[in-house]
Amino acid sequence: MEFTFYLSGAIAIAATLMVIVRLSAVHALLYLIVSLLAVAIVFYVLGAPFAAALEVIIYAGAIMVLFVFVMMMLNLGKTAAAKERDWLNPGMWAGPAVLAALLLAELIYILMQDGSTPASAAVVDAKAVGIILFGPYLLGVELASLLLLAGLVGACHLGWYEGRRGNGRDHENG
Repeated sequence: MEFTFYLSGAIAIAATLMVIVRLSAVHALLYLIVSLLAVAIVFYVLGAPFAAALEVIIYAGAIMVLFVFVMMMLNLGKTAAAKERDWLNPGMWAGPAVLAALLLAELIYILMQDGSTPASAAVVDAKAVGIILFGPYLLGVELASLLLLAGLVGACHLGWYEGRRGNGRDHENG
């Protein structure tokens, strides 16, 4: 299990570095998804299967869908559509595909060990997680929700470009 921990950690670091250095937002999102999945495997190996499941469901699932939705709202026009067509070549997907394949192989290796969770894993029910999140970590949970709300408002503001304001649909023109 120590090998899987270090391999997942290395994949998470490599994918996170690729998020930072990628010029394309779409490629950065792909690497961010790989990074979040690697962190979920790290949680699983450390004996926290519930945290790993939450990482996959909340971050790699819901937050990434929100990011993609914001990118769609920005709708940068015909030049962005032309760039997206260029991004569809297989060479652009090689990096995230290799890292994701390594994570998949590692997950299969972990599950083939004995089919159960690691020995240090303890079953934590949802009630205990709720008590912790809304007890000592209440301020952090609320700040995270406000941060997500601010990001959504900012995305709506950025998506509202000048071309829409002059078409008679704004509040001033009725």
